[in-house]
Formats: sequence, structure tokens, C-alpha cells
Amino acid sequence: MATFAKPENALKRAEELINVGQKQAALQALHDLITSKRYRAWQKTLERIMFKYVELCVDMRKGRYAKDGLIQYRIVCQQVNVSSLEEVIKYFMQLATERAEQAKNQAEALEDALDVEDLEADKRPEDLMLSYVSGEKGKDRSDRELVTPWFKFLWETYRTVLEILRNNSKLEALYAMTAHRAFQFCKQYKRTTEFRRLCEIIRNHLANLNKYRDQRDRPDLTAPESLQLYLDTRMDQLKIATDLELWQEAFRSVEDIHGLMSMVKKQPKPSLMLSREALLSELYSRGVMTCVSQDLKDLYNLLEHEILPLDLSSKVQPLLSRVSKLGGKLAAASSVPEVQLSLYIPYLENLTALRVLQQVSKVYNSIKIETLSKMIPFMDFSAVEKISVNAVKYKFVAMVIDHQAGAVKFGDELTAVELGLACEQHVVENGAGKRGLRMTHLVVDWATLASGKLGNMRGCGQWDYRVAFEASEKLVTLGNLKGSRVLVKDKAFGLRIDKLACELCGSEWVGGDLVVGRRLSWVIMCQRRYAELTWDMGGCMSMLVASSFEILLDNASNMQVLARKSIIEKRKEEHERQMLEREREEESKRLKQQKTTEEAEQRRLAEEYTRREEQRIRREIEERERLKLRH
Repeated sequence: MATFAKPENALKRAEELINVGQKQAALQALHDLITSKRYRAWQKTLERIMFKYVELCVDMRKGRYAKDGLIQYRIVCQQVNVSSLEEVIKYFMQLATERAEQAKNQAEALEDALDVEDLEADKRPEDLMLSYVSGEKGKDRSDRELVTPWFKFLWETYRTVLEILRNNSKLEALYAMTAHRAFQFCKQYKRTTEFRRLCEIIRNHLANLNKYRDQRDRPDLTAPESLQLYLDTRMDQLKIATDLELWQEAFRSVEDIHGLMSMVKKQPKPSLMLSREALLSELYSRGVMTCVSQDLKDLYNLLEHEILPLDLSSKVQPLLSRVSKLGGKLAAASSVPEVQLSLYIPYLENLTALRVLQQVSKVYNSIKIETLSKMIPFMDFSAVEKISVNAVKYKFVAMVIDHQAGAVKFGDELTAVELGLACEQHVVENGAGKRGLRMTHLVVDWATLASGKLGNMRGCGQWDYRVAFEASEKLVTLGNLKGSRVLVKDKAFGLRIDKLACELCGSEWVGGDLVVGRRLSWVIMCQRRYAELTWDMGGCMSMLVASSFEILLDNASNMQVLARKSIIEKRKEEHERQMLEREREEESKRLKQQKTTEEAEQRRLAEEYTRREEQRIRREIEERERLKLRH
């Protein structure tokens, strides 16, 4: 083993050996220098030595030497100049990739040259004899002799770099880039075996990262940047697995992605999630419909393409009963051991009900509830009602269920009265008269209201007073009231409603003697427009007044409870803030006291040091005087 006083001497010696054709000796000289313990402090010369070292390793395809040298160089520059290690690794991968591409181009050029050497003969005699003996074609032999060794070295290069960077938090981006290039290598050259090994390597790196959490410089997966790099790598892995049609590896990649997301409990980006259109287009492109049973095909065509509002349920129901019996155990190679399609029957029934509502709304303006129930025989109307509420909420269909008329109305232009009756109805008992009053829960689509499709709600004096009052009461219960005018002609009833409304709004109430038009400042705040309600209500029945007043009183008490909760929360926040300020003050006092104690200790030590110095000087003077007296 040769020793050098300076690293520059080793580099000069290696260049001299290369010039005389002794690359192995030059590589060994640089390897001895890099692995020596004498040169553990980073300097610019070591970087130039590493560039020359990786060049020799690539030229001679010495993957083991390259790995040893890079590991030693990582130790040298990890805490000093990690960017130098990054540059060396990038240069190493660039050289390996260029040599592999060069070998491939050389093999293709050689094959082309052999094809055009003799225009009258298809192949040379020696090629024919060699093909009969070995059973290989010319391209196979050239690939085996020229391309395969360099591809093996390039694959070994990727593995080496991933192994070196697996626990380095400062080079996470380079690790992700290397994994991406390795995936592209497997995809470009259809290397399925290497792809499986690469996925297992990356999976083991993550497992070791979670197992040994106390390692130095390990990546922190709780950091958003680190997590995003690891997720992008797994997403790339999943995409390449599907391109190579390695479905089991793709399923394992999905499990890896789910494990990462569960580990840090973070919601994925919307850009990483597939939409329904993307999933459907993927199914169409893969030809999934050609592989399913005939019952599923018929069910799909009925629900997605056919328009049969009257017969849709009758045709779908037998198909659903047959589909529920499908399923069973799958092959051992499958990631899912068993499939039972009966689990999806409730969802298919809901979809069928939605399709019936959608198709009926295009044909009829209104339909009886009894008729609609017969059109969906496999579901109670209460369930259909819940489905219709969600359908209206998400603008899938525009409809109103009028229980008084026993009909369902369809269409976009629905009046306010119809909207007030559109909902499930409840019975509110009146304690005085023991009679039941059916009160409706108003279901309002605020986006529709803002767009003006409800029309102008002025001049409702011709309405039935009960309908108008029910609508106003329901708007109060929704908690969105601030501002219309309510003109009440019944004095006692008007005073009650006025007073309670002012209490709800938090404004001051002023009583009156005669018929008054109270301005109750209730405004329905929508996105673009206000709806002003002017109701002329007269001759209100005592039963209606009492029951409605009780409901409004309950709403007022609910609002008081909410206000009380808000006050309690504010007091808690104020108390926590005071406690935090008190802790900060105590901490500052403690730090000041600690600082004072440290300063006092420093003064004491300084005084002690001064006193000892004075004693030492005094002893030296006394010793000198004694020596003088002796002489």
C-alpha cells in the first residue's frame, strides 16, 4: 500500500499510471488513499480525486470499488460539505448511464453494418455456422457481449446510490431522483425482475427507517417536504407497475402509499386522488366490460344508457337478485382472497332509485306519491324521501314532495309556497287544545335562492295565513333570519311575535296599543340578493298562536344556550391566556434569578482566584526573603 504525504501526489500518480495503461494500479492507488484514515478532513482535492476515482470505476466496471469509495467519502463530507457528495454521485450515475447508452448504440450500429455488408447474401457464412452451433441470433449475441454487461453495471450503480443515500436527510431529493431514474430504466427496457427487486429495496429502506428512529441524520417523515418526496416516489412506482402490468406489485405499492398516509395521518393532496371520470376512462381503456358477467353488463346498460322511467326498477330488480349471488374465493396469487358482490346491492338500489327520480323528472311535471312508490318497489318511500333530499341538495334533480297534496312535483321553477311544503312533516302537539298541527320543515337551497329562481316573495297577503306563518317559523328555526317586515293585524298575537322576535334578534322591543306594523329586522343573507317577506296575517287561531309561540320560544332558549356556551368558551380562552402569561412571567423570573445566581457564582470564583494568586505571590516573596537570609 503506497502512502502519500499529500492527496495531490496520489492524484498525480494515478494520472501517470493511466497514461501508461495501468488503470488497475491507478484505481488501487486512489482506493488506498480514499479508505485511509489519514485523510478524514474534507478538502477540494479530495473531490477531484473522487471524480477521477468514479471515472476509473465506470471504465473498468468496478461496482464494488465505487461503493466502498462513496461510503468513505460520505463519512468525510457528511457534516462539512454534503453538496460535494451529491455532485460526485450525480457524476457517477451520469457516466454509467452514458456508457450503457453508448454500448446499446454500438450494438445497434454493429447489427446494421452486418446487414448491409453484402447486398447479395442475407448473412455471412460464418454467421450462419455460428447461429446453427449456438442457436443465437446476431442481435442476441451482440446484446450479450456488449449491452448486457453495461446494463448490469448501471443497475448496480442505482442500487449502490440508493444504499448510500437511504438514511441521509440532507440528500432526500437525490434519493428520490435516483429512484425515479431507476424506475424509468426498468420501464424503458422492460426489466420486470429488476423492478420487483427495486420495489423491495425501497420498501426495506422505509421499514428500517421506522425501525431505527434514533439514527443520526435520518429523514423526518413528519416534515411535509420529506413526506411529499416519499409519496411521489411511491406514486411513480405505482405508475410504472401498471405500465409493466405487474398488478401484484401495483397493489403492494398502493399498500405502501396507504401506510405512509396512515403513518403521519395527513390528508393527501387532491391532485393525487383519482376522479370518477379518470377511473371510468381507465376501466374503458382496459376493456373491463368484456371480462364481466352478462348480468353485470345488462345492469350497467340499464342504469347508464337506457331511459325507462316506468319499467327500470322491474328490470333491475331480478338482475340485482342474481348479482347478489355472484362472488367467491379468488386465486391464491390475487391480493384480495374473496369477493362477495352482495355487499354492493344496497348501493346499487340507491343508484336505481336516483335514476328513476332523474328519468321521471324529465317526463312528468308532477306524479302521485303512491305511483312513485310503486315504481320503486324494493325500497320504502321514507328511504326514497331521504335519497331525494340529498339529490336536491347536490342539484342532481329538482323536486318537491307535497304531503298535503300527496304528490311529487318536478322542475326548476318552484314557488315559495311549494318550497315551504317540501319536506318531511312532523306533528307538534298543542298542550291547550290537544290537537295536532302538522308543521313543515322548510328545506331551502340557498344557492337557488341567491340565483333568484324562487321569484319575488312580496305581496303574500293572499296566502293562507297558516302556510305563511309556517314558512316564517321555519325560517326562524333555520337561524338565517335578519330582516323582513311582518305586518300583524291581531294585537295580542302581534305583540307576542314582535317581542319574541326582538329577543331573538337582540334588539329593543317597544310595545304598541293599536294595529302596528312592526319592523323586525330579519334579513335572509344570501350570496347575491335579499328576499323580503311581507305577510298580512289576520284572524290567527289560538291553537296556531300557542303552538307556534312555543316553537319560537324553544328556538329562543336554544339561542340562549348557544350564547351561554359561547361565553363559557370565551372565559375558558381568557383563563388559558392568563395562565399562559403567568407561566411566561414565572419563567422569565426564574431565568433572571438563574442569571443572577450565575453572575454571583462567577464573581465568587473571580474573587477566589484573585485571593489565591495573592497568596501565591506572597509565598513566593517570603520564600525569596528566606533564601536571601540563608546566603
